[in-house]
Amino acid sequence: MTETLEEKYQNLFDIDSNLNRLVKKIELLNYINPLNIESEKKQFYGSKYNYEPNFKYPKQRFNGYKLHRLFFSQRLERIKNEDIRALYKDIIYEYSGLIECIETIGKGRKFYFNSLKSFGTPTEKDIENAKFILRFDDSDFEEAMLPLYNVDDAIAYFEEYSKRYDFKYAIKKSTNISAAAMVQNNTQTLVLRKNHKFSKNQLAVLANHEIGVHMVTTFNGLAQPLKVFSNGFPNNVETQEGLAVYSEYMSGSLTITRLKELAYRVIASDSLAKGYSFSATFDLLHNQYKLNRDKAFVITLRVHRGGGFTKDHLYLTGLKKVYDYAKSGEDLNVLLTGKVTLEYKDTILKMQELGLAIPSKYYTDSYLNNDNADSNFDFILKSLK
Repeated sequence: MTETLEEKYQNLFDIDSNLNRLVKKIELLNYINPLNIESEKKQFYGSKYNYEPNFKYPKQRFNGYKLHRLFFSQRLERIKNEDIRALYKDIIYEYSGLIECIETIGKGRKFYFNSLKSFGTPTEKDIENAKFILRFDDSDFEEAMLPLYNVDDAIAYFEEYSKRYDFKYAIKKSTNISAAAMVQNNTQTLVLRKNHKFSKNQLAVLANHEIGVHMVTTFNGLAQPLKVFSNGFPNNVETQEGLAVYSEYMSGSLTITRLKELAYRVIASDSLAKGYSFSATFDLLHNQYKLNRDKAFVITLRVHRGGGFTKDHLYLTGLKKVYDYAKSGEDLNVLLTGKVTLEYKDTILKMQELGLAIPSKYYTDSYLNNDNADSNFDFILKSLK
């Protein structure tokens, strides 16, 4: 009788399954989005942008200390393969960092310093790249940019778009998210902001970003033998967001306006390091960079939620890394196998050789069709340092 994969790698599967049980409790995005965005926004606008919003957050539903202890009690020395053992060690440190983030949400600089450990902060090079992008003109008016569609129109659009993939996910509306849309990985749900007005271009951007990549990697991760592909590799945000924006680019829906939005996020993330308050970051975007107030508010909210959330600077660095990787002829399939990170590519390939991972079941269709026709973007993306 031949032994099964699980029998052959019993210790690895035991540890993977333990971590899977523990990590279900610490989906950061379930905790970081304020519950009272609309009322605080109203007060902020009413105060002529001088009021410091007082955001309320969901209650923590786990014992952090106990979870830390359980994470660090895993006997990693039982994993024989050195590379896979190193991956799981990094993962435990990563998840432990996320617990510290969640425990300090709403506690000002305490949260900010934990966010720095998990997501880093923009470097001088990142800020130069952002300022380089901001020099480009995005004033070409197009009808596709008009916010004409409500949340129900968006649902119909996403349902139609999703017919190209044979996975099933839920769609729900919410007033408590700072983005227009987001994917909840652990429940396979696309959440849409209830009162948001979408433009035709934004619908295409979100479909290629949220469904074409985030949902694709969610379902590819679930198809893997090991749960770590679904729960997430260390620092996977940069690679995942890079793939998602690259999908916008390849589908022809990326605009200079959208690229500038990612650049403004870098500038806003950097303002946290300079100690800016909510109103000071808003002032920087709205008055100095002349960004309209609703866009300035959303970007400010995204980086100030929790007490200073630096994740947003990774979209641009991720895009550059994935763009360079793809342009050099590397295989994108390996990066779509789950919530994985470019830096662990060789480990993933090794796991595939051992039968511990499989190639992607679903593939981002914009990467196959390649509808990007604007040479401007190639010039910009090649020029980024």
